[in-house]
Amino acid sequence: MVLAILLSGGIGTRIGIDIPKQYIKINSIPIFAYSLKELINNNQIDHITIVADYKWQQTILETVYLLNGTKKFIGFSKPGKTRQLSIYNALINIECICKPDDVIIIHDAARPCLSQNLINDCIKFIKGHDGVLPVIPVKDTVYLSKNGKKISNLLNRNELFAGQAPEAFIYEKYYKANKNLMPDKILEINGATEPAIISNLDIVMINGEENNFKITTSADLDKFREFTEKKR
Repeated sequence: MVLAILLSGGIGTRIGIDIPKQYIKINSIPIFAYSLKELINNNQIDHITIVADYKWQQTILETVYLLNGTKKFIGFSKPGKTRQLSIYNALINIECICKPDDVIIIHDAARPCLSQNLINDCIKFIKGHDGVLPVIPVKDTVYLSKNGKKISNLLNRNELFAGQAPEAFIYEKYYKANKNLMPDKILEINGATEPAIISNLDIVMINGEENNFKITTSADLDKFREFTEKKR
């Protein structure tokens, strides 16, 4: 079984709008709906759970209905203090339906340019591994500074990659990797793959996609608006 976790519990304060960024409408469609549609339409995904604050759950339910996703949607999980705690809450909630070797796919609602190819690649390439991380090469020269003022060291950009979502994991191994970090160390986690790396799980990298960017700033919002206009 393949189960998707869509993270839609963030507050997105950096854009400067009074609602979380994933609920901003672009072409009359809330941002979270773009990636949710792809998850619903993927024929390999069996179930979808969404991390979302209670005040937005009715909006999401209406969208699930409009996207004909009621057969796949299995409920909500409560947002945590951090992104990783939100993931952990979802992992706990789906424990009753997941088998140890089931595949879970974790995606951000604020990363709306999700493609069917990337979903399918995550599911395809996890075979024989514990997890999959889509990445793109780092194009700019990256420097290390320990004090934020002077360059401490040069880094080889040929060995550096930027991680993306969705990330895929084998359920039981990933759940245990997160549980081992509770209650304090999990608060230091920034990316979903970090607990897997800390637990020495076998994570394979696959090619990400340049268009699969995350909306963080108002400039990103404009970029996505332009992206959708080109596709119309």
